[in-house]
Amino acid sequence: MGNQWSQFFPPKPTFTEANVGSLDGKVVIVTGGSSGIGFELAKILYQKNAKVYIAARDEEKTRKAIDDIKAAGSSNGSLEFLLLKLDDLSSIKASADEFKAKESKLHVLWNNAGVSQPPAGSVSAQGIELQFATNCLGPFAFTQLLLPLLEATAADEATPKGSVRVVWTSSQVMELSAPTDGIIIEELRTPPKDRNRSYTNSKTGNYFLATELARRAASSSIVSVSLNPGALNTNLLKNALHLKYMAYPLLHKPRFGALTELYAGLSTDISLENNGSYIIPWGRISTGVRADLVNASKPTEEGGSGKAQEFWELCVEKTRDYM
Repeated sequence: MGNQWSQFFPPKPTFTEANVGSLDGKVVIVTGGSSGIGFELAKILYQKNAKVYIAARDEEKTRKAIDDIKAAGSSNGSLEFLLLKLDDLSSIKASADEFKAKESKLHVLWNNAGVSQPPAGSVSAQGIELQFATNCLGPFAFTQLLLPLLEATAADEATPKGSVRVVWTSSQVMELSAPTDGIIIEELRTPPKDRNRSYTNSKTGNYFLATELARRAASSSIVSVSLNPGALNTNLLKNALHLKYMAYPLLHKPRFGALTELYAGLSTDISLENNGSYIIPWGRISTGVRADLVNASKPTEEGGSGKAQEFWELCVEKTRDYM
């Protein structure tokens, strides 16, 4: 329980923008960067001279965010809008293709965007439970479509080993609420009525996608990690205000979550040797992930339950027609 307690009440961050050198020449994507954690992260990256693509569904809102970031300080970097609708699998390939038409490298992909507690019965454009679709299937498809570019960037001799990364946003709810082995796969095919359970499934899915990509892409020197950004006062709980009010005394400013994500994407503490790590607030590698979840992240041939592999294969099945 001590590991969970330290996530509710984390120590002061030790990795901030002060620990990040110039990102001149680096190309990154932050999904959902028009508000909250993603906005704060994009602001830091831009101030460090990166070329930052904010991938989001609302162009007007995102361009307003870009203007606000630019107004906060000068930079040699740039900010670009990339249309991305994670709840519509039929649109994601066009988004990835647009990015690949503009860029020959991608150094870090932050899969930051997500949805929590949407109105009961909410589904994606393909009729899939919205939290599973937006938090898992959309990011999975987007990442897979960009994987060749990530691999090419990692293979470049000028790229430090372990610096090309995919960051997946999970949640502490995974460790607190997920059933043994993380996910009951049938609940993804026939979603439960409990929106909390569906959210937990999606966040556990993010952890599994991170560990499984780390396993599958290790030979190409891509690092894949997931994280609990922390208890934060953002719009994520806009559809569950009762939970937000109950948790309010524990909530922190979005900037702290951005520091967790910054650490996951840029800290040299993370390497190919600890690929698949789970990062906790405000930038620490967890050494206390639930044992059954760690076991579920391993394939059966490595002594695990193979649940992460099974989840990955379900994502392949659900997205195959849109790739």
